[in-house]
Amino acid sequence: MRTRLPGSTCRTIASVFAHLNYKRLESVYCYEGGDEFWRAKRGPCLRLGTKIAEALVGKLSRGGRSLYIGAGVTELPALIAETIDCERHVEPYNLRRSEVTVLNRACRSLSVRFLARDASSAQGRFDHLWMVSVLNDPERFPHLAPLSYGRADPVTFDPARFQKERRIVQSIVNRCMPKLKLPGLVTTSSEEVIWIADWCHRHKAPYRVDRKQYATALVGDPVCFMKVGRAEK
Repeated sequence: MRTRLPGSTCRTIASVFAHLNYKRLESVYCYEGGDEFWRAKRGPCLRLGTKIAEALVGKLSRGGRSLYIGAGVTELPALIAETIDCERHVEPYNLRRSEVTVLNRACRSLSVRFLARDASSAQGRFDHLWMVSVLNDPERFPHLAPLSYGRADPVTFDPARFQKERRIVQSIVNRCMPKLKLPGLVTTSSEEVIWIADWCHRHKAPYRVDRKQYATALVGDPVCFMKVGRAEK
């Protein structure tokens, strides 16, 4: 169910986007042409991110806890909506320190604080995990990502490097998924569903993937929601 965000929340999200230091973000997201990149992507990132936030808050309970793995600019609308409209505790993790600095400065009037640490260091359990474009990042996993997207070149494909990257991805999932309190919700991309599903199969945890998908502006991977675990009768 998609819930329209209050005008005050939308204004807060827009204000945070307006206070982002896009010049500092150029080196994080682009090798060149960063100014042009953000002129083109800033509006869609805000608009599409808000649509995802509207869908997300309709699925979460008030006062819960969310763990955001690899959270950046794209996640801002969802983080802010959760905090304001659902009064939830959110913990966003991002290993890129320069981006964390920019995000925290833009969010200094809010209770949201990004952490420049591995998300596996998060303490406690969460009823929602956000893991979008983390397990198929083409920069971090240059041999695994093309296979995920169906673009692997059979001539240059390196099975040994793929195996190494697959072990890293499985390690991320194995360290983060146990932090999900069952039943719980996972927000991920359609290409990453298989990794979460694999964990569920290995741990005999039932899951269901919502059919509805939501477009994103930066990476382009459609976002979907997975319900993991079964509610007690």
